[in-house]
Amino acid sequence: MAGGKGSIVLSTAVLGVLAVVLLAAQASAQVLAPTPPMGWNSWNYYKCAIDDATVRLQADAMVSSGMRDAGYQYVNIDDCWEGERDAQGYIHPNSRFPDMKGLADYIHSKGLKLGIYSSPGPLTCAKYEGSYGHEREDAETYAAWGVDFLKYDWCSARDYYKYPDIPQAFLKMHEALVKAGRPIVFSMHGRGPIWDWGQRVGGTLWRSTGDITADYARITAIGFEQAGLEKFAGPGHWNDPDMLEVGNGKLTEAESRLHMSLWCLVAAPLISGNDLTQMSPATLAILINPEVIAVDQDPLGVQGHRVSAQGPAEVWMKPMADGSKVVGLFNREQGVLPLTVNFSEIGVTGKAHIRDLWAHKDLGEFTGSFSADVGEHDVMLIRIR
Repeated sequence: MAGGKGSIVLSTAVLGVLAVVLLAAQASAQVLAPTPPMGWNSWNYYKCAIDDATVRLQADAMVSSGMRDAGYQYVNIDDCWEGERDAQGYIHPNSRFPDMKGLADYIHSKGLKLGIYSSPGPLTCAKYEGSYGHEREDAETYAAWGVDFLKYDWCSARDYYKYPDIPQAFLKMHEALVKAGRPIVFSMHGRGPIWDWGQRVGGTLWRSTGDITADYARITAIGFEQAGLEKFAGPGHWNDPDMLEVGNGKLTEAESRLHMSLWCLVAAPLISGNDLTQMSPATLAILINPEVIAVDQDPLGVQGHRVSAQGPAEVWMKPMADGSKVVGLFNREQGVLPLTVNFSEIGVTGKAHIRDLWAHKDLGEFTGSFSADVGEHDVMLIRIR
């Protein structure tokens, strides 16, 4: 869900509660996601046409394709799994998911983790049962099933919480998850500048944009919108520009490469949204490129920033734990563009060794700057040592 870059005023009571749980929330997040979470989510490709068998097939494909070994962990069921509540208020899955605990056990047996979905409102985005008034019961249920990841989506909550009370709605679920006793990554989709307060209410990651689609214009609008949010990201707390659309829609190979590069530069969670059982070799190569994934998963945990932007040309840089710098040279529009990164703009002096991370090729030593011709809707991603 989208979050506007406005301001939000928290009540004194909310601030007091936030202060009490701040240290616990930070410690929990640090353990759960020292680097951005990686995995798969059902929504982009399947929407509500999802069931137990399909989720198992996706988990199998995550293993057989090499994605698990490349770092992808979470197999996340999005909306539409929910059934009815019993007399005690505990949620049960619908008929498409006859045994959620059994599904979790299967996912875990593959060396993977299970994610699930709900809302702080009474209804989810697809009008299934939400968690409003049942946060404790739902957290206990997720823990009993063996859930490892919760995506918590705003939707109907807008009718039950006033704008200043939005953080409290998420804090309520975070506290319930903590009391349930199982470590669960908490992915928040709220309203307003959620990056400002997300970590204080126990968020591991939070959506920093509106919803993504498998459209190049939408992907670039969302991705480049991350400029300015760098200070809110770090180990255990991540800005989330939504799931990957690599392998979906009519994206060209160049556009998919640009998409993946930008998400890695901004230290975004890498949650693929395609059908893992039907990937082309090109799609898989983009998703599991180890040198590119290493940019996203760098232990320093710094979100990259925009160095320069001129017309359709943008240069972004992400500092790495080993002292190197990863730079993306982006051509957002038509035709081939000559792009340059000046070393003085990224804190590099003297001679620098440069490697092309998509081509897996050393390009040699350069002094002062590096230039390359970049095709339309494409990127050159380089590591500068």
